[in-house]
This record gives sequence, structure tokens and C-alpha cells, in this order.
Amino acid sequence: MANMRAIRTRIKSIENTRQITRSMRMVAASKLRRTQETSRGLGEFAAAAREMLARLTAGGRAFRCPLLRPHESGEKLCYVLFVGNRGLCGVYNSSLLKYLEEQAAGEGGGSLVVVGRWGREQIAASGLPLLRRFDAVSDTPDGEDARELAAYLKELYLSGQADRIVLVYQHFRSVLAQDPVRLTLLPMEAAEQKGEAPDVIFEPDAEALMEELSELVFQHTVYSVLLEAKTGEHAARMTAMTAASDNTDELIQKLSLQLNHARQAAITTEITEIVGGSAALNHP
Repeated sequence: MANMRAIRTRIKSIENTRQITRSMRMVAASKLRRTQETSRGLGEFAAAAREMLARLTAGGRAFRCPLLRPHESGEKLCYVLFVGNRGLCGVYNSSLLKYLEEQAAGEGGGSLVVVGRWGREQIAASGLPLLRRFDAVSDTPDGEDARELAAYLKELYLSGQADRIVLVYQHFRSVLAQDPVRLTLLPMEAAEQKGEAPDVIFEPDAEALMEELSELVFQHTVYSVLLEAKTGEHAARMTAMTAASDNTDELIQKLSLQLNHARQAAITTEITEIVGGSAALNHP
């Protein structure tokens, strides 16, 4: 009986765990849909803005835009690491941190800005000096989250505290696959214009348009990377919780089978004792 009671207790505990993992999977799936819908809404604008930026810079046109102009030294490198707000998402965070450490080792280190609440101790162990942590970013970020981050990174660059700013995040390939990648944010690099530079008249003028357009592309890049990082986090967590729920189902089946065997063994023992007792009474 003691063995059966222990199995029942364990089954109950695993059922509670399964309820939690299924709830977390549903929440992650909901957040994934929201971030994906927002990301798709930015796609057409991003393509149009980058195309216009390429047309402006085609043909070797020079502009005084500070976001496009590289610093002379270029030695102060700042990484912006986009991690999740929590764990329980497989290797999403740990593989990203490992990728960052490899990049930093190959480039002689650098400073660090962290977006997300995960891994304070793990990130501190990397040895990169932390400039700031944005730990209040929502799981479904909006434009305000992106503007605050973009404003800080812009100030880092314009003030000379950083000569290059590199975004490190998980590129979302599918729900089952994310790849750690890096993207140079500043100085900005316009997309290459294919063919000859078109003869275009800009109104009011190309310089003023470049200021506005580069700012738009800069803001969008920060927002799109933030959304993509969050999309990958929710997808990784949904996948991890699905696997965890499946594992609990298998474990409950195994424990239920053990419980049935234990119950059958107990019944067999009771019957044997009854038959044995009856035989003893009938044959004094």
C-alpha cells in the first residue's frame, strides 16, 4: 500500500506540472502570434525605407549625416545583447551568450548593453563591462520600448562612448529554429543600390531627406530586431513547453502502468492470504 500511495502522489505532482507547462505553452503561443503580426506590419515600410536610403547614397554621394559617418578610431565596440526576460526556453539564452563570448574574444572585447532580464550572473561572468540593462522591456514590445533603447544607443554613438554598435540576437528562422547572429547598427550601412545611380530630384533636398530617412531606418532597425528577438524567445519557450508536456504525458502513462501492476499484486496477495486462511480453517 505504501508503494501505491507513493506512485499516486507522484502522478498527482506530475499532473500539476503538466498543467503548468500547458498553460505556459498557450501563453507563449499567444505572445508569438502578437509579435509576428507586428513584425509583418513593419516589413513593407522597412523595404521601402532601405530602398530609398540606397538610392540616396548611390553613386558615391557624400552626406554629413552623423548616423552614417564612421568614427575615426573605431576602437570602442559596444555589443547590444537581446536575451529573454526569463528561462524555460531551451538553449535560447545560453547559446546566444556563448555566441557573444566567441565574438567578443575574436574582436578583443568591448562594452555591453543588455536587453532583457535573464542571466545577470551568467552575463557578469563573461567579463564584458555592462553599460546598462533594459530589463523593463515587454514580452510584446511596442514602439515606446524601441524608442527608449534607440535613443540610448544613439547617444552612446554620437557622444563618442562607442565607435561601433553591434546588435547580437537570435534570428528567427522558424518556430523550431533560431540562429544567433550579429548586425552592425552604427555606423549605419545603406543597402547596395543595384545598377547605376538614378537621376532623382529630391524635395526639399537630399541632405534634409537623408537626415529624416536615416533616423527612420535606424529606429525601425532597433524595433524590428527587438521584435524578432522576442518572437524567437516565445517560439523557443513554446517548443520547450510542448516537449515538457509531452514528457509528462509519457511519464504519467508509465507511472499509471506501475500503479496497475502494484494494485494487481496487492489484490493477488490478498486473495492468496484469504485462500490460505480458508484452507487452514477447513483442515484443522
